[in-house]
Amino acid sequence: MTTATDDFDYERALQACASGDRQALQDIYRQESRHLLGVALRIVRQRQQAEDVVHDAFMKIWTQAASFDPQRGAGRGWIYSVVRHQALNAVRSQGREVSVDEETAEALDAEHSIAAHAEVADAFELNMSLGKLNDCLARLEPARRNCILYAYVDGCSHGEIAERTRTPLGTVKAWIKRGMGSLKECMA
Repeated sequence: MTTATDDFDYERALQACASGDRQALQDIYRQESRHLLGVALRIVRQRQQAEDVVHDAFMKIWTQAASFDPQRGAGRGWIYSVVRHQALNAVRSQGREVSVDEETAEALDAEHSIAAHAEVADAFELNMSLGKLNDCLARLEPARRNCILYAYVDGCSHGEIAERTRTPLGTVKAWIKRGMGSLKECMA
């Protein structure tokens, strides 16, 4: 399946944002805003709040684009990470509970662990961890790896992943659960 994102250069757009090019930020917004809104909506569960999260995330992307390091990951992943963190922070700041399925809970725990690690680790240690994560992802079977990336990078629901991969929903859920278990074991 070919999408418009295949031709978009996220790294170049982030570098342009870091240089003060507002058009680059607008290009990122045009390219990803509806997908990012979906990611935020899955976390905060309210459309108005999700729109606020995306707005705040784009402000953060604009002000922190210079901190993006292409050696540590893809530009698109960094953008999605900013939105996820912004949405999680919004949920935490409200102090309300949000019911989530087991896979999402594991992802939230992983996000929390990564955030806690980033606060205490220096840049070298973090770079080593990200390299290890890439190695662990590379060890997964391609189908499991793709399902995990669709879920946690693209923000797709299990149903959307099943449609994309033309795989039964139960199989997708099992692949994600087993893949996350393998990643957890590999990262330990």
